[in-house]
Amino acid sequence: MKYIHLLALTFAATAVTGCGSKKEENITDNAMPVTVAYPEIDSLVLHKSYPAYVTAIDETDIVARVNGFIVGKEFTDGEFVKKGHPMFIIESTSYRDQVEKAEAELQSAIASHEYAAKQYEAMKKALESDAVSKMDVNQAESNLRESEAAIKNARAQLNSARTMLSYCTTRAPYDCYPAKAIAAVSDYVSGEASPVTLVKVYDNSQVFVHFSIENDAFLALKQTKAGQSVDLNHIPVSFNDSITPVYYGKINYEAPDVDKSTGTVTLRIVIDNPKNELKSGMFASVNLPYAVDPKAIVIKDASIGTDQLGKYVYVVNDSDKVVYTPIQTGELYHDTLRIVSSGLKPTDRYVTQALMKVRDGMTVKPVITTTGSKSSKPTTR
Repeated sequence: MKYIHLLALTFAATAVTGCGSKKEENITDNAMPVTVAYPEIDSLVLHKSYPAYVTAIDETDIVARVNGFIVGKEFTDGEFVKKGHPMFIIESTSYRDQVEKAEAELQSAIASHEYAAKQYEAMKKALESDAVSKMDVNQAESNLRESEAAIKNARAQLNSARTMLSYCTTRAPYDCYPAKAIAAVSDYVSGEASPVTLVKVYDNSQVFVHFSIENDAFLALKQTKAGQSVDLNHIPVSFNDSITPVYYGKINYEAPDVDKSTGTVTLRIVIDNPKNELKSGMFASVNLPYAVDPKAIVIKDASIGTDQLGKYVYVVNDSDKVVYTPIQTGELYHDTLRIVSSGLKPTDRYVTQALMKVRDGMTVKPVITTTGSKSSKPTTR
């Protein structure tokens, strides 16, 4: 009888164990397939982002320096203007009259000088025969010197008159883009008393990007520059409102002092702007390189979630269960990848897709994919 009971118990235990095993197999078989990947490990240059603003490489006020009515506007607001192209034309009648008057006075001075020179030569010869006195010769020489001075004065007056006449046509000082004109045709300007601004023009062939960094970061930058471990002649600058999202430039100015109120140093980057896409006053982000991480962890940016606690990813552990994993992230890499500064190990399998369908503690069926060239589980170096 006891023997029969033992057989029954053994059979029952076997049945229970077999049932449990089938249940576990069922759970695994029915688990949702989830695409996972291992992080990539790469040697990357690390950057720190700083807010910045843009100014044109040069900007100038086109001003009126003469008096008169504006009779012509020879450009279109905002459109490219070549160096030397006329901008505004101011009535010039009175200034042309002054030029003609100065030219006549110069001709008169030249004629007087020719007469004085001949008279002086005649007086010197007359003195040899005692026909005139030494005083007469001295007077003739004085008249000659006065006539020479009169010529110089007349030429100066003519140059001044011509200069004032040239001011009647304002011209572009360089290849530029004009802003909206302040003055208009038929406006009267009084530029002789004080220059009157007519329009501002911008040289946008290059732009300056201004930003400030902490004093200790500046010192580290100087050390980095000396060591040449990062390229400071190819600094990325990003623009949210630009067709081209990233431009590259180099630092061409360092402030000679530290701002005592903020403890920062102002730096300036120069950038080529061939498309005239960057405008003075735009905001930017300078991604300043500061170090090289030989073992940077990189994952797909789209696999990163955000909640009230910050950034996170879903990791699938060795039991194929999903684990909510907070992480700290760095900069974007190659547009689709993101550097992870902490929270993730090279051997972690992270969920790359279907983030809305998985949850913490869920059992899944992981399907390995790659973010780039790696196709197998990486080893920690």
